[in-house]
Amino acid sequence: MPPEPSPSHAAAAPAAPMPASRRAVTLGLLVLAVAAGAVVVTGLATRRTEAAQLRERADALAVPTVAVSRPRAGSTANTLELPGRIEAQARAPIYARVSGYLKSWRVDIGARVKAGQLLAEIETPEIDQQLLQAQAELATARANLSLATSTAKRWQALLATDAVSRQEADEKAGDLTAKQSGVNALQANVERIQAQKRFARLEAPFAGVVIARNTDVGALVNAGSGPGSELFVVADTSKLRLYINVPQVYTSAVRPGSTARLTVPEAPGKVFTATVQSMSQAIASGSGSMLVQLSADNAQGALLPGGFAQVSLALPNPVGTLSIPPGALVFNQAGLRVATVGPGDKVVMKTVTIARDQGAAIDIASGLLPDDRVIENPPDGVADGDVVRVAVTAAGKAATAGPAASAPGDRAQR
Repeated sequence: MPPEPSPSHAAAAPAAPMPASRRAVTLGLLVLAVAAGAVVVTGLATRRTEAAQLRERADALAVPTVAVSRPRAGSTANTLELPGRIEAQARAPIYARVSGYLKSWRVDIGARVKAGQLLAEIETPEIDQQLLQAQAELATARANLSLATSTAKRWQALLATDAVSRQEADEKAGDLTAKQSGVNALQANVERIQAQKRFARLEAPFAGVVIARNTDVGALVNAGSGPGSELFVVADTSKLRLYINVPQVYTSAVRPGSTARLTVPEAPGKVFTATVQSMSQAIASGSGSMLVQLSADNAQGALLPGGFAQVSLALPNPVGTLSIPPGALVFNQAGLRVATVGPGDKVVMKTVTIARDQGAAIDIASGLLPDDRVIENPPDGVADGDVVRVAVTAAGKAATAGPAASAPGDRAQR
């Protein structure tokens, strides 16, 4: 029999191999651990990427997107539309200068009259009696004057022969002078009453049209010129005056002799011409405008006095003005400014001066350059140095192409 191994030899012998089932379990655990680690790493990376994207999106939203455009050259001429009122070149209300009853009237409204033509007659029995009395008193005074004249001559002749005293002769001469003064006074009274009597005839002061008749036969007429007491109104409509109120900002562009176009509601589609005649040279504090008077020829009678007219004045623009949209203006405590996009897409605020407000566009007199990129609708709170993103649109491309670029519609208009 072979000898048994010693204990030292037994300890040095190799260990028994691991069972196959145990190795499978260990390998599975390792795979699970690696998969779990991969899942954790992937999740962390995904979250980090999403956080970065969220930050980028937030930063992108924090930068406003704006549309820009280049200022356009202002038009060389514009029209100013203003309402106006039409008045006759001359208008005369005819009042009664004497009291009485209307005896007759000769013309009615719409009638054309000549200068001095009789309009109506007033019956004045009281003035007639006063005239008869004054004429009688004048006749008596003239008779007394004739007697005083012959008496004074006789006494002067007697004075030459010393038949009467000088005192008596002087008294007769003084009586003659007094009688002559009395005759002159009574003559003036007769002429005064005759002048009043002539006022019983109402005559046209100039050639024109009767536009009002406020009396009739038998009506009681009182002398006076109170409001509403005119008997007739005569107007010269061969020429008309128009009055418009020009805002203060446009007064420097209006000059006497300028031509204006006007239209009236009763003649749609028809255009009349008028000429600036005079200006008040003062600004009304209530309206902030200046009163301007225009004259228009109305030989055909197409325009009616007292009516309303729409007046168009051609106003030249100052040379070098630039036109921008109305929404581009920013008005705050810093004044009137325009937001532009400068280098690095940063906002540059520019102080501007308005030349004219045309409604759909604003003409800028100073503060802008033709190659400025103007923000059409600046966001609230925009300030110098703010970073913006220029919208990539057809208008934006045209705006960034240079001052000479223009939209197709503009080229078609030109």
